[in-house]
Amino acid sequence: MDKSQVKWLYISVGFSLAVLIIILFFTINENTITYLQEINPWFLLLAFLTHLLTMCFWAMRVKMMSGSLSYRIGFWYSLNLVFANLLASAITPAQAGGEPVRVHELYKANVPLGDATAIVIMERVLDGIALAGLAAFSMIVLTDQWKQLGTVSEIMVVVTWIFVAGCLFLFYLAIRRPDVVKRVVNRCTIWLTKTWENSRVEALLVRADKEIDNFQGATLRFVHTAKGGLAWGMLFTLLYWVSEILTASLILVGLGQDPLVLESFVIQLILAILMMIPLTPGSSGIAEVGATSMYALFLPAGVVGIFVVLWRIVLYYFNIALGILSSIIIVRREARSCLDEKA
Repeated sequence: MDKSQVKWLYISVGFSLAVLIIILFFTINENTITYLQEINPWFLLLAFLTHLLTMCFWAMRVKMMSGSLSYRIGFWYSLNLVFANLLASAITPAQAGGEPVRVHELYKANVPLGDATAIVIMERVLDGIALAGLAAFSMIVLTDQWKQLGTVSEIMVVVTWIFVAGCLFLFYLAIRRPDVVKRVVNRCTIWLTKTWENSRVEALLVRADKEIDNFQGATLRFVHTAKGGLAWGMLFTLLYWVSEILTASLILVGLGQDPLVLESFVIQLILAILMMIPLTPGSSGIAEVGATSMYALFLPAGVVGIFVVLWRIVLYYFNIALGILSSIIIVRREARSCLDEKA
């Protein structure tokens, strides 16, 4: 990690810790000690393991979608790719920093840049479609739980549908009107490289045009000849989100509370949508406040703060630890590669 990344990691973690301390200050009471004495560590361990299973579903999505385009990516490489993505996601708004990391790691696995970009962007689109579909399904089936959360839940669903519609429109442009995308990219490139030499700018523009063509070709293959990759991708996307949502219920059981499966399903969907909005690095602060305000409707005040802390440890701080471990593995891999080239 360079100094800029370390700085943003400190900012993201520091902001999250500050918000958690404030939440604990306002929620801890005389009953909190009783709740802590009822903690079942096995369910908390199961929450960590379920989160790891969630990452495995993500890795399988990458593996199967890459395989549908005739690129062989091993499961363990895909899993390390996902872990590396977690660290970048933790320090960027809307967790957007993870996409370039995944593209880079796919490229290092001999997937052309355009195809790697198509895979990663298609992942994001599948996430949006899955969240929108799960939200629509839950609004029909879990109407009582939605009513308890008020108008904020309806706003989050509308935001999700707008996000999905926007992604589909961008895909339409990339597939049907690549010339429009090329013009936009060319203008942005020229504006951002005003101080560069002309030959260097021209080489970059040629490469950009080539990768846009590659991206269009890979996307068309997904839609026409690699539909199996989309089917597998959607399956593992659904498994990913269901597993991630159930993690919160396991933490609740570990705290001696009812699992609140239906309520958690709705709340975690809203939080997932909320965390896609680029407000703070890694959505730190936003996730904590959102979870506290919604779970406070169903949990005793003395336990809600402890729950939010444990939830963020599993889904945020654990991610950072996995990301750092993955980064070490990647650095060692690159170092060995450099030594082999010199030899």
